[in-house]
Amino acid sequence: MAHPRHVLLGPQAQSGALPVCDHYSGHPLRMRKSLQLQAALMAEMGRCVMDITLDCEDGAAAGSEAQQAQTVADLLQEFAVSAAKPEALAPRIGVRLHALDHPHFADDVRTIVGAAAERLAYVMLPKVESLAQVEQALVHIDAAARGLLLPLHVLIESPAAVQQVFAIAAHPRVESLSFGLMDFVSAHNGAIPAQAMGLRSAGDSHSLDQFHHPLVVRAKLDIASACHAHGKVPSHCVVTELRDGAAIEAAARTAAQALGYTRMWSIHPEQIRPILRGFSPPASEVEQASDIILAAQRQDWAPLSIEGKLHDRASYRYFWQVLDRAYRTGVALPTAAHHLFV
Repeated sequence: MAHPRHVLLGPQAQSGALPVCDHYSGHPLRMRKSLQLQAALMAEMGRCVMDITLDCEDGAAAGSEAQQAQTVADLLQEFAVSAAKPEALAPRIGVRLHALDHPHFADDVRTIVGAAAERLAYVMLPKVESLAQVEQALVHIDAAARGLLLPLHVLIESPAAVQQVFAIAAHPRVESLSFGLMDFVSAHNGAIPAQAMGLRSAGDSHSLDQFHHPLVVRAKLDIASACHAHGKVPSHCVVTELRDGAAIEAAARTAAQALGYTRMWSIHPEQIRPILRGFSPPASEVEQASDIILAAQRQDWAPLSIEGKLHDRASYRYFWQVLDRAYRTGVALPTAAHHLFV
C-alpha cells in the first residue's frame, strides 16, 4: 500500500522534514553537553527531535577561532557515529561557520568540512546578502567536502538579505533559511528600537516586540513565504528569554501558527521542550488526522465524507502534515498510525 508521504506530497515529500528545534551551542563544555542531550532525547522519544548546530561564529572568543574549529571537528569525530543506527536515531549535527568575508571562513571550512564532511548534516552560513555569496561559499565548501554535497542553511540578517530572500531560497542546495533577529534590528541604525529584539511582558499590549514591530514581522513573513514557495524550511529566530518556558512556548506557537515557520532556534537547553510543545499540534487534531488519513488510505485516496464533511487530496495532505508534525515534535501518536512512521 502506497505511503501517504509519497501519495500526497510527491516531489515535496522531504520539504519541512527537518527537526523542529535547532539548538545552537558554542562553548566547548556546552557543545558536549548538548550532544549528550540530543542522544538522551532520541532515546526517550525514539526519534531525533532536535538538531545540534556547533557554533564557530558566535561561539569562539576573539583569537580562539582556530581552536574552536578544531574542537568542533573533534566533537564531530566523537559523536556523529551513526552508520549502524536507524535514520530516526542518527545524530544530526551541523556547524555554523564564520561569514564568507571573515578571515577565518576558509580555515573553518578546511578544518571542519575537510576533516568531517561525512559527519555533518548541514552547514550554516551566516551574514548572507546575495545569491552570489551562496554560490561563492559553496565553491569552498564543495572543494573541502570532496564530492559530498552538503545541505546549506542560510542566515538572513539584514534588510539587503531580505530583499534577496526569494532568489536565495530558490538555490537547489539551500535546505533552510533562518532569521537573524538581533543583527537585523541592529542593521537599521537605531530605526528599530531594542524592544523589537525581545518579547512583550505579561499584560503589555503596546510594546513593539519581535512579534509586533512591522519591519521585523515583514522580514519574518518574507523569509517564511520564500521558503514555502521553494520547498525549503523556514527557521524562526532566537528568543532571548532563556528560562521563561511559558514565553518560549508561546513564541514558538506564534511562529508556527501565525507566521508559517516549521523550525526554531534554541540557545539554552531549557528552551528545547517549550519549542517542541509550541510546534506540536493538539492531541485532538492528531486523533482527527489519524482517523482521516487511515480512512483515506483504505479508500485509495478517493474523496470521502467523514462526520458530514467532504475530504479529498487537499485536506488529506493537510492532515498528513499534522501527523508528521506530531511525530517530529515527539507527540504520542494514535496506535493505529504508528506503522506510518516505522
